[in-house]
Amino acid sequence: MKIGRNLALAAVFGATLAMPALAETKWDMSVVWPEGNFQAKDAVAFADKVRDVTKGDVDITVHVGGALGIKGPEGMAAVRDQLVPTAEILMSQQVGDAPALGVESLPFLAPTLSDLALLHKFYRPKVEEIAASMNQKLLYMVPWPGQAVFSKKPINTLDDLKGMKIRVVDANGQAFFKALGAAPVQMPWGEVVPALAAGTIDAVTTSSSSGVDGSFWEFMKYMNTFNWQASSDILTVNLDAWNALPEKDQKAIEAAAREMEGQFWLNSRNEDATKIATLKEHGVEVTAPSAELKADLVEKSKPLWVAFEKRVPDAAPYIENYLTVRGN
Repeated sequence: MKIGRNLALAAVFGATLAMPALAETKWDMSVVWPEGNFQAKDAVAFADKVRDVTKGDVDITVHVGGALGIKGPEGMAAVRDQLVPTAEILMSQQVGDAPALGVESLPFLAPTLSDLALLHKFYRPKVEEIAASMNQKLLYMVPWPGQAVFSKKPINTLDDLKGMKIRVVDANGQAFFKALGAAPVQMPWGEVVPALAAGTIDAVTTSSSSGVDGSFWEFMKYMNTFNWQASSDILTVNLDAWNALPEKDQKAIEAAAREMEGQFWLNSRNEDATKIATLKEHGVEVTAPSAELKADLVEKSKPLWVAFEKRVPDAAPYIENYLTVRGN
């Protein structure tokens, strides 16, 4: 079935590239998040803007909820392999193809939006370089609200995490929660709610936004706002599709991406406050770690930064330059 799906998507992609340069270009965009998710809404808003600034030359159809059959960790590979011209992608899930894309998800490396903005000043050129090496162009990067831990019981000390079967997004999360004594399981978003319903996991690390998307109040009572991990989505476009566009459309789309990225960051900040309020309305108890617990969590985190730099040496300069400026 997967081969048939890939062939069908490739055929659509090939037909797109074969269109005359002066004709309207139609692109399909893959988005794994559900329609109401703010990242999905941002993607739709960007597609509308592109249609506007190119005067209809470029028409992007956004397929939300993984409707094209492309799972989260397959995003960059799908764009690279021309299965889809463009995709909105959770960057930390692409580490299987490019380990350096795991930098920002190191625990407590960039726990606030201002920290993440500083990290991106150093790190974004590396992301652009990786995208180019995978035959695609980076258009924008948008952070998620901070990563919380949703659980069935309160978390007040490290002992409360012992043996907890917790869903994580990437290898950094796996290493972090293993170091904390939990039992982490890497899992893409589409599998999370079924796993909660089946009881194969009893906790999830994710954002407030996804907590609402998954109606987590049906499964768990507590949201622990650790803000332990940063994570961003990126929007990329296949370079063959990009290079087929007239230069005027390329410039218009790049300008639109620069203009909208700042608003999308604001959307992320506002999203967190709104969705935390929604979770509280549904009976979820939202807490922050005590100073003692946070200190313990940070202490467990720093050895993982060192291990990551040794494992992915091409990422080390970006981490070190950021930490130098931040003052760590």
